[in-house]
Amino acid sequence: MITKTNQIVFASDASNISLVEKFIEDVFKELMLKDEMFGNILVAVSEAVTNAMVHGNKSDESKTVCLSMHQRSSNSICFTVEDEGQGFDPEQVPDPTAPENLEKPNGRGIFLMRHLADKVDYDNDGTKVSIEFSYS
Repeated sequence: MITKTNQIVFASDASNISLVEKFIEDVFKELMLKDEMFGNILVAVSEAVTNAMVHGNKSDESKTVCLSMHQRSSNSICFTVEDEGQGFDPEQVPDPTAPENLEKPNGRGIFLMRHLADKVDYDNDGTKVSIEFSYS
């Protein structure tokens, strides 16, 4: 059962990352989450938003990104990022820890999200990612 929801929609402009940071700070204050979760959530959600802007919307500022937060229970919070792109298959993204990919400057966002969050799911052919965090 969803008990609380917040949402923002913004253009695919890199300067809007500051809106993401403010959104996450507001969620932390409102839900009184533990400080030690902040870094993981900030990095994972920022990576998802950056991927949506750059890869999903191809940095087209006329396209938007929707960021929402759902508090699913007293110990679970889920951030959803949705773009207006064509989508992709997350299973086809190369492993950034493979030797041939270690020197590449890109390709670590999905890896980071999967390692920082408790659960990461893709829907709508990859245009929507849900990043879930559990807490006590």
